[in-house]
Amino acid sequence: MDKILNKALFGCLLLAFACKTGSKLPPIAPDVITEKTINDTDDPAIWVNPKDASKSIVFGTDKETNGGVYAFDLEGKIITDKSITGIKRPNNVDLVYGLQLNDSVKTDIIAFTERERNQIRLFSVPDMKPLDNGGYPVFSDETDTELKLPMGIALYKSPQDGTVYAIVGRKSGPSEGYLYQYKLNPDSSGSVNAELVRKFGNFSEKKEIEAIAVDHEMGYIYYSDEQHCIRKYYAEPSKGDQELSCFGGGYFKSDIEGIAIATYENGEGYLIVSNQQQGEFNIFSRQDNSFVKAVNLSTLETDGCDVVTVPLNSTFSSGLFVAMNDEKNFFFYNLEKLGLK
Repeated sequence: MDKILNKALFGCLLLAFACKTGSKLPPIAPDVITEKTINDTDDPAIWVNPKDASKSIVFGTDKETNGGVYAFDLEGKIITDKSITGIKRPNNVDLVYGLQLNDSVKTDIIAFTERERNQIRLFSVPDMKPLDNGGYPVFSDETDTELKLPMGIALYKSPQDGTVYAIVGRKSGPSEGYLYQYKLNPDSSGSVNAELVRKFGNFSEKKEIEAIAVDHEMGYIYYSDEQHCIRKYYAEPSKGDQELSCFGGGYFKSDIEGIAIATYENGEGYLIVSNQQQGEFNIFSRQDNSFVKAVNLSTLETDGCDVVTVPLNSTFSSGLFVAMNDEKNFFFYNLEKLGLK
């Protein structure tokens, strides 16, 4: 009887979501809803545990002056000893595997922006040790305080030489050179320094740029020019700063938000992008960026999202898609629910 009542209650919640967002697509229920954070969730990043995928971690930002980056297990429970708190408005978070710290040590890392301190932070995973000596200032050449406030971040590991870069966006910026790309350089002490290597990226000046995602294998950076289009550039600085594409804007009600890249063999896969005010996600081909379809995942006002396409456990047997929900939590979905393959 309890299961029947729970299903009925959740059905009512799905109808409420549909009414709030205006989506006419059938709502898809999450498999897991996480515990709530204190303030305002924003952006997730998924770390796949290489020794035991069932012990993988979802990191998610909680965006406020007393914010943090919370770690969740696959049941949506907060892992207190893996969470990082006392952060001044963390905004976006990303993850990369195998940063070479020295000749014998590699570590997986997460990086996130700390807006109110005008910097980015870097921690090892899964031991959660800081690698940044307290943080790296960003946009430090700007004189206007408003142009120094970081928001979005994505990490890129070059397949050419293993160099790791952080691509950082901000709350406001110029029509050209909106994004800064920093090279992460390990030093002999085991810490990592950040070196500015380029400024690039067009901006429509309509709203802001927050969501940034990298296709490591194909070597592209995508970012959301929120009320204009999804922009595409080369991730490798040596390939130049020319814009490769500005696409998809007509499929969004208003703000273009979080971008997740689902990768499969032979370059197949999808870009999954939050259509925030419509309460949906638009899905585009990874190969040619053509529109594929939209789905209603029953989230409210989604900012960030992330995806992995490998099995993690019996609940997430085809992979995991994570979306921020505007009720201080994140929704987890078995990837097959999105109907991508």
